[in-house]
Amino acid sequence: MDNLPLILLVFLVAGLAKGIVGLGLPTISIGLLALVMPPAEAAALLLLPSLATNVMQCAGPALRPLLRRLWPMLLALLPGCFAGIGLLTAGGPAALGLLGAALVAYAAWGLAAPPLHLPPRMERASAVPVGLLGGVITGATGVFVMPVVPWLGALGLARDALVQALGLAFLAATLALGAALAWAGSVTPATSLGSLLALPPALIGMAIGTRLRGRIPPPLFRRLFFLALLAIGAQLAWRAMS
Repeated sequence: MDNLPLILLVFLVAGLAKGIVGLGLPTISIGLLALVMPPAEAAALLLLPSLATNVMQCAGPALRPLLRRLWPMLLALLPGCFAGIGLLTAGGPAALGLLGAALVAYAAWGLAAPPLHLPPRMERASAVPVGLLGGVITGATGVFVMPVVPWLGALGLARDALVQALGLAFLAATLALGAALAWAGSVTPATSLGSLLALPPALIGMAIGTRLRGRIPPPLFRRLFFLALLAIGAQLAWRAMS
């Protein structure tokens, strides 16, 4: 595999970010890998590292309450992914531009950090639409961020429960994306091997990031993280237009 050293380095960095802030593995890995390969191939490489790290992240005492609360949104991710997967697998400027736009939108939201709060009635009413839209964007770009991450942040969850909820949502999105990619024929022996080889650096990076979580000021790291995503997204969008 020609890009194997780059793939291993990217997943080490992406795992490090996930260990520190509880997210970032799909956005960093697909954002960087899409600079050198089709987004659908990058998404297929993501599957095993994302599954493993999110199983670790979503485990915990709040799992059952979170499942009871979030299941409508989680289930809606699957049909959304199948609806959007055609754009990702088709490749070309449209997929690259949409991926860049998704990263820019996510970075802008993260840097602005607007205070959001959903009352229980709005939470129930918005769960399925948010899941469907999040699934479409995940299927079309391979990146699971908008609008599910801001929606989860508006539920008023405690910090540990929010990290666990993010892991649960990322896990569901990864399973949905994997099913949609397999259905579209984009999961091949080569991408499966690459995904397996990417698993150790992602786990190592996550372990290191978890240890560093208390040593690096979270606001500083989040700002650097979103600035990096903004730069990557802008570069992808520019490539799509040029």
